[in-house]
Amino acid sequence: MALRAGAGKVGTLMASDEFNRWEGRFAVEDYVFGTAPNAFLSSCRDILPKQGRALSIADGEGRNGVFLAECGLSVLSVDFSPAAQGKAQRLAAARGVTIETQTADLLTWDWPGDFDVIAGIFFQFVEADERPRIFQAIRDALKPGGLLLIEGYRPKQLIYKTGGPSRADNLYTHELLEAAFGDFDNLSIREHDSEIAEGSGHVGMSALIDLIGWKPK
Repeated sequence: MALRAGAGKVGTLMASDEFNRWEGRFAVEDYVFGTAPNAFLSSCRDILPKQGRALSIADGEGRNGVFLAECGLSVLSVDFSPAAQGKAQRLAAARGVTIETQTADLLTWDWPGDFDVIAGIFFQFVEADERPRIFQAIRDALKPGGLLLIEGYRPKQLIYKTGGPSRADNLYTHELLEAAFGDFDNLSIREHDSEIAEGSGHVGMSALIDLIGWKPK
């Protein structure tokens, strides 16, 4: 999903190829990644808190943020694409829930804190040398005892080519995620190859890695 832009930078970023690429991709009527939540996120429903604040980063057209709202959470859905966020609000209205959307560059955003849940699904377009800043911001934004849910692609995805970045540096390994979140309680990092069908954007066999963990109290 789209990571980079900022509400205060849209004027200058209109000329950005990256910004225009994502805006053009999300400007179509159909939902590029579908309207159903990510399968991994959906599978975590039973471990979500019954109430509280949730942050869905690089949330695109809102399918995951809307799901979290359907689970009873107060949701902030963040993405840098205004086109995507407009669709997220329409999806929320169609599902009978409310979400807050915010246009932000995750690298320059003033991250709020005290989230009970943070979901990061396929947010892998940030440069490798910038990724530690994002991971640290996630740690800081979670309240003690807060739940972190991440799904991403592993390097083997470059063989499948069914979605995600085309550069190995953007992809996740078990070692990388463990180095960032290895102190989390009840940490689970699972690698698997699975068929996915998420709109037209993610279709087919995929090399995935899932992380579940709770920030230490």
